[in-house]
Amino acid sequence: MTRAQLEHIVRAAAQIAGDRDIVVIGSQAILGTYPEAPSTLLASREADIYPRNAPGEAERIDASIGELSLFDEAYGYYAHGVGPETAKAPSGWEARLVPISGQHTGGATAWCLEVHDLLLSKAAAGRPRDWVYIEEALRHRLADPELLRQRCSDIPLAPRLLAVAQRRLEAVIALVDGR
Repeated sequence: MTRAQLEHIVRAAAQIAGDRDIVVIGSQAILGTYPEAPSTLLASREADIYPRNAPGEAERIDASIGELSLFDEAYGYYAHGVGPETAKAPSGWEARLVPISGQHTGGATAWCLEVHDLLLSKAAAGRPRDWVYIEEALRHRLADPELLRQRCSDIPLAPRLLAVAQRRLEAVIALVDGR
């Protein structure tokens, strides 16, 4: 997905939801901080989003411009309407959202997870593809490993799961550092 495609999704989602503030929490949130992010981080065709002031409208977005919709068929990318609880980002993430706005968003604003919060949200999910994504972001030096370590303890996970995420994060950082 490109930044222009994300802006298109945000423009359409804002019209559907009647909310000019759209939160982007999935992998494509990287486009908020890095509009020209490496293609390895932009492979997904979906943007995980929800209307900031009307999160219940995420279902309408999903039905209108989600996977297998006419929008998806026409453009080859789509929105996945999710809820605010989907992001297991470190505490304070809402205050660190990165805005995208302008003529291509139709007056709407995309509020994207900040890159460190995005990577830690992926660490919380812990799927193999999430760890590959984190590794790629670190290889391209898009995040500060020390800041990831600092914020990791603020991920809202049970202690046992948090410990697993912290160990795996350290392993990925070491792998990228060549240790």
